[in-house]
Amino acid sequence: MKLYCNALSPFARKVRISALELGLAERIELIEVTLSPVQPHHGLRAHNPLGKIPALLTDAKEALYDSPVICEYLDTLAGADRLWPAAGAARWRALRQQALADGLVEAAILMRYEQVIRPEALRWSEWLDGQRLKIRTALDALEAEPLAGPFDIGAISIVCALDYLELRFPEERWREGRPQLSAWHEALSRRPSVAATRPS
Repeated sequence: MKLYCNALSPFARKVRISALELGLAERIELIEVTLSPVQPHHGLRAHNPLGKIPALLTDAKEALYDSPVICEYLDTLAGADRLWPAAGAARWRALRQQALADGLVEAAILMRYEQVIRPEALRWSEWLDGQRLKIRTALDALEAEPLAGPFDIGAISIVCALDYLELRFPEERWREGRPQLSAWHEALSRRPSVAATRPS
């Protein structure tokens, strides 16, 4: 299998952590690509028409995207229901946490594009404020989440989102006022799959 990814992408990192947890990492060749919304990567678009990472090319040469689809596919290869609870309350909790964490990351990436790619004279402060509000309310919701439990797709998504914030927006100081989330993150940071994929 081939995974189109970037070491700094939190969405690609979700896939890399999942592969490590499931014992599939050695079966996946990582193809590093650098992306920009204004400079498309034509090689990647051959496998994902949206031009986004991650994209996985399976052994059967079928392209899968994006991170939730790829992670669930890897879970089925490893025997299913290991990172994706099969049914019931645990499944909906994991999916809710994944959606919340992914939404946080999407807001952070939009902020990053606005601050780094858009010319300074054209930057929209109200837009940035709106994305920052999404991030902060998502963090507050995560502080209230029941985080104790298995290391599933919800937990993977949350840890990737928090590490992306620390990388790109350290000034946000997401730990302040969120002791449960901070302690949970600190404990999970020592997990081998998390430590091995931490962006720097």
